[in-house]
Amino acid sequence: MKKVSASSLERKNYKWIYLFLTPSILVFLLFYLSPIITVITTSFTKWDGFNKPEFIGLQNYITMFHNEAFLLSLKNLLLWSLIAATLHVGFGILVAFVLFRKPFGWKFTRAVFMVPNVISAAAWALIYKFIFNNDMGVLNNIIRKVNPDFNVQWFYQSPYAFCAVTLTWLFYAVIVTLIVLNDLMAIPEELHEAAKVDGATGWKVITKIQLPLCRNAFGTAIICSVTARVAMYEQIALTTAGGPGDDTMNLPLILVKSISDMKYGYANANGVIMFILGLLILAIINKVFRMNENVY
Repeated sequence: MKKVSASSLERKNYKWIYLFLTPSILVFLLFYLSPIITVITTSFTKWDGFNKPEFIGLQNYITMFHNEAFLLSLKNLLLWSLIAATLHVGFGILVAFVLFRKPFGWKFTRAVFMVPNVISAAAWALIYKFIFNNDMGVLNNIIRKVNPDFNVQWFYQSPYAFCAVTLTWLFYAVIVTLIVLNDLMAIPEELHEAAKVDGATGWKVITKIQLPLCRNAFGTAIICSVTARVAMYEQIALTTAGGPGDDTMNLPLILVKSISDMKYGYANANGVIMFILGLLILAIINKVFRMNENVY
């Protein structure tokens, strides 16, 4: 691909670009870069948070990868990431395309769809804890109308706990919907009119115009959804606490538990793994969806 040099007008605007980027760069250097460096350096130490860190090399990482709970958390993260990138994002995209057609009641639907996002993750987790309660929960009482002997402790019984945790976030894809809907509304009307003139049907307009032009939105939505799974904490801590056993264990739970046990070096090693996973996700999605390339 031939490299295009910047025009003289673009070069003149560089100083303004750098000027407006300066506050963000300063904030990053002051409040983000130093903690990141500290996390990385102390991940190679034995540190209780009070005494001077003692360098132990890769021991924290060796211990981590020999920890069954950590390996299960990676497996859970992989499964949740696949579910997020397919079902979760797919549902959000479907809702966005439906709302874009502006059917009857679409504004009301859009407002209602936003409600779960207004409620905090902690409050939402507690709400679901009551919904899935075996004795007084709505779900089991409905199932007992058909099967009176049905008894499942959703958050405390394997393999139901993993499914129950997944359902606390699976269908709440308002961020995905808003990102995709914004790109759909940004498509020039002339393209739709040209497609109609050429005799394109509704399905062809979707597959040949709307889906390709929303490529960057899809990539952004997947990045947001998958990285949210990497950092997911409240939904698990307030429902299963990683159980039963380690069936729903994840990296943030291990990190918080390590801090509670005064193992800051081990906790920071876990944080480094989360940081690397986030960078890998960003790089892979950028490559797959060609997000550095213009869609128009």
